[in-house]
Amino acid sequence: MDRERVLSCFHGRKNVVMKLINLHTPRFHFIIILTVAMLLVFSIFLMVNQIERPVAVARATLRVMPLGDSITYGVGSTTRGGYRVKLWQDCATAHLHVTFVGSQIDGPASLPYRENEGHPGWRINQIASRVVDWLKTYQPQVILLQIGTNDIVYNDHVSTAPQRLRSLLLQISETLPNAKILVAQITPLRNTRWDAEVVTYNAAIPAMVTSLAAQGLPVRYVDMYHAVPVSNLGDGIHPNDSGYASMASVWYHGLHAAIK
Repeated sequence: MDRERVLSCFHGRKNVVMKLINLHTPRFHFIIILTVAMLLVFSIFLMVNQIERPVAVARATLRVMPLGDSITYGVGSTTRGGYRVKLWQDCATAHLHVTFVGSQIDGPASLPYRENEGHPGWRINQIASRVVDWLKTYQPQVILLQIGTNDIVYNDHVSTAPQRLRSLLLQISETLPNAKILVAQITPLRNTRWDAEVVTYNAAIPAMVTSLAAQGLPVRYVDMYHAVPVSNLGDGIHPNDSGYASMASVWYHGLHAAIK
């Protein structure tokens, strides 16, 4: 008797289940359609997520090399970070994620990336003698180059300084053909004789850059000379904090234009 009751109960539940999953019922069709729609929406979400993710990674790994002399290093600023502090802040505010790279480290603890290639006292040829190794080691995607001040201060064949700068730009591009180069018309000097030589040196840069760009080099120039007034040179050579802030703004706009 118990056996018959159990079998009867089993068959009864079986019939209920079969009715619920009847392939021909409207309820089953609705469940199938709903399931397919949910899977389709989930698949689209995964595809969009995979498309957007590489963009975010690329932005997070934009490697920028500040390259030059003591002004790149930040001498004269209270934080020893020079223009790099405000430049990084401006980039972060704009959601432009950059990593400064280089063998030198200086600046405040609040600056997440203190690396740079600023070498106090160095001239164009000295930078050229080491730049290939730095570029190969750190693989920057953008180079911010300001150099030439010490060629003038130390009276190192000033008349041919533009030619040395051109050779340096070619050297950088040959080493990293895809890296974008921003080269600055250098900041002024308080000494009037030196400053006259700065003006002559800077005047050669636009035509030089235009010529190289016409050859396919990814190079641009920025005007630092008019961005920093002589009154913002603390010691007559190096900018003070206000001068470095002005430099940061110029670099930011140049960087933004170069990578967009």
